[in-house]
Amino acid sequence: MTKSKWALDAAHSSVDFSVRHMMIANVKGSFNSFNATIEADPTDLTTASIEFAIETSSVDTRNQDRDGHLVSADFFDAPNHPNMTFKATNIEKTDDGEYNVTGDLTLRGVTKQETFAVTFEGTGKDPWGNEKAGFSATGSINRSDYGLVWNAALETGGVLVGDKVKINLQIQAAKA
Repeated sequence: MTKSKWALDAAHSSVDFSVRHMMIANVKGSFNSFNATIEADPTDLTTASIEFAIETSSVDTRNQDRDGHLVSADFFDAPNHPNMTFKATNIEKTDDGEYNVTGDLTLRGVTKQETFAVTFEGTGKDPWGNEKAGFSATGSINRSDYGLVWNAALETGGVLVGDKVKINLQIQAAKA
């Protein structure tokens, strides 16, 4: 394949995360509004151009009170920082269809370099003849690196919200 533009198929994609809660369980959530600009040969991502944007106010943990707290100044501060962005700066092939994608992640006005493990899941044509490509990505960030430091001490020791946030993306894109 040659390098082509790909449009994110948000209806068949997801951006999910999990974080430790009370040091005994994991709470999961998603972002419902996101977009990507991708120019790539999906069979060789080493020359790809990838940019991703997530609307922080679209956070969904299936708990309205928690979601309201997450978009507040204690966490995402969505009114002042409506988007979290990622722009790839280096892509390294690690195995057949496997890559380390490093880039600049900006959250709450802070930019740090992060690396995500990306897998090319394959290509195919949908029933209408549109060429699709699938990718998955995993990684983790420390929320405190981005100024998300709100927490509460627990009576038994430890804290209410863990620092490490695990991220999981499932992406389907259509050749533009």
